[in-house]
Amino acid sequence: MRRLQLETRTELRAPASKVFDFVADHTNAPRWQSGIDEIRRITPGPIGVGTEHELTRRFAGMKVVARNRFIAYEPDRFVAFEIPSGKMTGVASYLIEPTGANTCRLISNVDFQVAGLARFAIPLLTLIFKRDDEKALATLKVLLERP
Repeated sequence: MRRLQLETRTELRAPASKVFDFVADHTNAPRWQSGIDEIRRITPGPIGVGTEHELTRRFAGMKVVARNRFIAYEPDRFVAFEIPSGKMTGVASYLIEPTGANTCRLISNVDFQVAGLARFAIPLLTLIFKRDDEKALATLKVLLERP
């Protein structure tokens, strides 16, 4: 196995709590992340550590069905989730840092292990992830910076 690691940052003209609530609710993901066809919460109750989702996404020409599980949750600040099985496993997170009364910084981190033949394409997969993440963050800005 080989690792795919990526960190992206963006500044948003929106309150940190609004940004956190939106990105921590993974059912919003199809609204801002291209390639996610469907995502649904499969655990009842409020969002927090242990919350699980099932998602269907297209990535690098492949259809991927996966599950994720929240492993850390600090309201209005930080959420981390793991993808425990599949061709790509690992952890991703969103950290929201207030930068003013109505502005914040979103830091997105991905640390995945890639198995199978895809492990030989880590440089290409990293470029695809980076491009997709930049598009997603631009869409997120449009959605959350509207008055």
